[in-house]
Amino acid sequence: MTTLSPENSLSARWSASFILVKRKPPIDKTEWDGFFDENGLLAKSRDFICVNILERGLHPFVRTEAWKFLTGYYSWQSSQDERLTVDSTRRKNYEALCEMYEKIQPLLENLHRNFMETRTTIEYQQGFHEMVMLFQLMVEYDHETFWLFQFFLQKMEHSCVINIGVGKNLDKLNTLINFLDPMFAEHLRGKGAGTVQSLFPWFCLCFQHAFKSFDDVWRLWEVLLTGKPCRNFQVLVAYSMLQMVREQVLQESMTSNDILLACNSLIDLDADVLISAACLVYAELIQKDTPPQTSQHSLCHLQRTSCLPTGGMFNTCIGLEHELD
Repeated sequence: MTTLSPENSLSARWSASFILVKRKPPIDKTEWDGFFDENGLLAKSRDFICVNILERGLHPFVRTEAWKFLTGYYSWQSSQDERLTVDSTRRKNYEALCEMYEKIQPLLENLHRNFMETRTTIEYQQGFHEMVMLFQLMVEYDHETFWLFQFFLQKMEHSCVINIGVGKNLDKLNTLINFLDPMFAEHLRGKGAGTVQSLFPWFCLCFQHAFKSFDDVWRLWEVLLTGKPCRNFQVLVAYSMLQMVREQVLQESMTSNDILLACNSLIDLDADVLISAACLVYAELIQKDTPPQTSQHSLCHLQRTSCLPTGGMFNTCIGLEHELD
């Protein structure tokens, strides 16, 4: 097993620096095609491609095909002929689902109506239709929109399923704040237990309302899909956003509602700046030593987890969902 080493932190810091300082053009169609051989089989490693996506992003002309690999729509081991077969199969399956939906639509509408009448306290989370729209803008056909969105939600399960994953992400965010910024954590606790919990729309909608353009949203989402520099990178993104309002929260002694308003005011962000900041948080987490007096319970037990392309390991905790990888 590879042990924790300073090189892993340097690798994360290098990625952060590469994004903002050593800017290289996004992966374009010519370069993307060069990742495959004459049969359409991958000629570069998946890690190589994913790290390049983290550090550079994707050109719009490449994004649709690349996302099919990142979401699992295509297998990374597939050939060009196999991918043509997959496309045909997914189109036919989508058409079959549409036919089935037409038959059961009255039943579904009745179930939905009964659900809303008996559970009047449940509110609909606005924004999912906007997420679908972003997929419609990216691809050409309805069956591609359907399957890519479904696979995206599966990949981002912990971010998009409110009662299953969002709560876990918020717990991980709480643990991360306690671990890296105990003074701020204590301040937030003093404002009420629900302060951090009120940030659930960040995870539920994958931060889509925080950015200045659709390209920025796609940029972050494709990084989350790569699993680089670690899985559950969205927790580090949320931590980085919370740090943007940290001084304001501390200096103005905000209430819980004021803190939420300050967080909601984080809009028009640059995706590269935010990704770079989250990479630096990751590097800090790698280097952070667990204080001897910190109980196993408070960090929910430490565990080593593989995160970096170099195979590096870092100490984090099961409270961060076994892994920030």
